[in-house]
Amino acid sequence: MPHAVSIATPGLQALILCGPGSSFTTFTANPDENPKALLPIANRPMVWYPLEFCYRAGITNITLVCPPSAAEAITTALKTNPFLTSLPFPRPDLLAPKDLDQNTGTAEILRLPELQATVTSDFLVLPCDLVCELGADKLLQAWMVKSASLDDLVGDSQSRGPRSGGLSVYYQTKTETPIKDEETDFVATVPLPPASVLPPKGSLFPNMAKVVYSMPTDSLKDLTEEKKGFPVRHGLLRQHPRVKMLTTHRDAHIYIFPHWVMQFIKENERLETIGEDVIGWWVKASWQKGLSTRLGLDSILQRPSKGGSDGQASPGGHNPSSGTHNLGLDSRATDAPNPVVSVRNGSGDDGHSIPGDEAVSAEAPVPPMLAYFHPTDPSAPVIRRVDTAQLLLQVSLQLAKIPSLEETVPDAPASPFAHARKVAYPEGVKPRTTITKHDSLVADNVTVQEKTSIKECVVGANCQIGEGAKLSQCLLMDGVVVGKNCKLTKCILGKRSELGEGCVLTECEVQENLLVEAKTEAKGEKFMSSSGLEASEQELDAFEADHGIDDDDDVSDE
Repeated sequence: MPHAVSIATPGLQALILCGPGSSFTTFTANPDENPKALLPIANRPMVWYPLEFCYRAGITNITLVCPPSAAEAITTALKTNPFLTSLPFPRPDLLAPKDLDQNTGTAEILRLPELQATVTSDFLVLPCDLVCELGADKLLQAWMVKSASLDDLVGDSQSRGPRSGGLSVYYQTKTETPIKDEETDFVATVPLPPASVLPPKGSLFPNMAKVVYSMPTDSLKDLTEEKKGFPVRHGLLRQHPRVKMLTTHRDAHIYIFPHWVMQFIKENERLETIGEDVIGWWVKASWQKGLSTRLGLDSILQRPSKGGSDGQASPGGHNPSSGTHNLGLDSRATDAPNPVVSVRNGSGDDGHSIPGDEAVSAEAPVPPMLAYFHPTDPSAPVIRRVDTAQLLLQVSLQLAKIPSLEETVPDAPASPFAHARKVAYPEGVKPRTTITKHDSLVADNVTVQEKTSIKECVVGANCQIGEGAKLSQCLLMDGVVVGKNCKLTKCILGKRSELGEGCVLTECEVQENLLVEAKTEAKGEKFMSSSGLEASEQELDAFEADHGIDDDDDVSDE
């Protein structure tokens, strides 16, 4: 398919974080051989989508970041998978920091020495499970107009002007086809100053706002239970009386960051995640008096004076080369009142302790963190995270409805996700079969026997569909064998799995390389080998260890 590359964006780097995929227990039981980044979405490897997103914007300085154990599998795919090898040059770099494991937080990843050395300019952070049909060039333009500093963009280190801010992306989860229990994020925003002229047609400006509070909705629930209500600081309402609070949107984890954010993360060792910690503390520092100084933002945002050095002391008294901040979470902080601003109970909005014993000098203005909220119009471009099996199925079926390139009307723009043909190998389809091409995708070298019905499905390469099989709303990965007269509804079948004759499965998942015996009938089950179950138990043990859960604890209420 063609790749429309817009005007290049000089100096902007892209990081694509390739996580472990712990929510795909059926298909990533062995994350070293089958990492999440290579799971297929509508017959393309998951990581293809954020890569293609970058190339469309002219960003070619791209680094994939993964655990060392997954490096070999991803490297092999970059060299051999036809969808990945067909992407434009230059190829992305692969970085596998030695201290990165399956439980490392997103902000902790950016603090690793290898990442600190890699990021040398303003940068874009993406998850490997992102499907974004919206052009990255539009997001970059919105960021440059509304949040970027011209002095930073042109590299004027002697300027005394403001520093660049950031941009994130949110989308509505309450759609016509919502996913049960899909994660959401709590975000509070205030309107941007009104523009003196109307925005151009197609601009993202009408759907943008400034973020003043951000955390996952689950964290908000925990906070409100602990505090017996939502603690809103008077400082927020005094400065921003028009606060809008949203609870049904989800952070797409698309972040455009100025380079100074890397220093902010490096010097605050307690930052674990980007969405909750980095952005959460950043936006609160824009309205909570004294917090900017305590986070070290004053020194980070200060531009070096003429003749100064990198180790010059900042107005807040912090030497950037002297060490790290404690982000106000240090339990050793004293209760002595601050001479300029007093923090009640020494506590922040999220219940974390923040120091109150330093003198607060004049704070540097905190650059804005903006957000673009994607509209829910059915005709709007697709933006979704694909981090659960349900989303993997739903988004794959949604993309299967996109007209292929051979179906596209002349002079009409084709979707960047359009496949060349809906049925790539029609010679393999026997007579007297039914395939609904408008909502299905059938990849190369697929053989379909007679009396077969395939409706609203995605079928991967080299699959074999037996005579009389009935498939509806299913996702078949590469090399799947479906026996005669099987009936499958809303199922996901892993690579090279096999179903015996006469199986009737509804809403089931089948692990790769697994045989399901003939005549099996099941609903809502996960078919996994004993080794796969063992791997899932190990992931659960790791989760319990990270969250301080004892095996003997009663967790039935959680």
